[in-house]
Amino acid sequence: MTDMKKASDIFGEDSRREIRQAVAEAEKSTGGEIVPVVATASGRYDRAEDIFGFLVSLAGLSAAWMIFARSGEAGDWDSSMTTQLPLWGALILLLVLFSSGAALATLFPSLRLPFITRKEMTNEVDQAAAAAFYNFRAHGTASRAGALIYVSLYERMARVIVDDAVAQKVAPETWAGVVGLVTDAMAAGAPADGMAAAIARCGEILSGPFPRPDDDTNEISNELRIVD
Repeated sequence: MTDMKKASDIFGEDSRREIRQAVAEAEKSTGGEIVPVVATASGRYDRAEDIFGFLVSLAGLSAAWMIFARSGEAGDWDSSMTTQLPLWGALILLLVLFSSGAALATLFPSLRLPFITRKEMTNEVDQAAAAAFYNFRAHGTASRAGALIYVSLYERMARVIVDDAVAQKVAPETWAGVVGLVTDAMAAGAPADGMAAAIARCGEILSGPFPRPDDDTNEISNELRIVD
């Protein structure tokens, strides 16, 4: 069992229903399309796993050296410590410990957190959010007014990605308030409520430049997208 819950575990059927209803309600006032997405994690962070494995292998080799160490004979002028651990044994031990450490960091993602920089996380979230924007068809709607709300649980970050027409009419800093609604609620342990609030705010922002036309159709499903 890992120490990180999947997005599908945190957002159960009740949460998904709440979010689906929030999207439907928000889109009553705008021709824009709001697409909510929650990912368990945005990055794989292999380098961090390798660093943890390397540190485990060094610690294990040091312990093995102490176990197999012996001092010089009594009376020897040179009484430095030597080891009975053969080179081939040390190499095998290093490989086994490195692999085990990396596997542990995969199984328990919190172990790799100290070795991931904020910049690395930011880049991974940015790239994953941009990919989700296209994968879930938030781009290219009839009005070019798609807006994707992306939340990444492991990194504890959120992004709002908008289509071209929205970017031309809404200042980028406007979306910081939407992001804040999500991240604050996540920190308070109310993820579904935070996403619903962010969706409602997103609808309010879009309703000004993109009011709902009489012949509006729902181009994109209102469902929450889960990326485990």
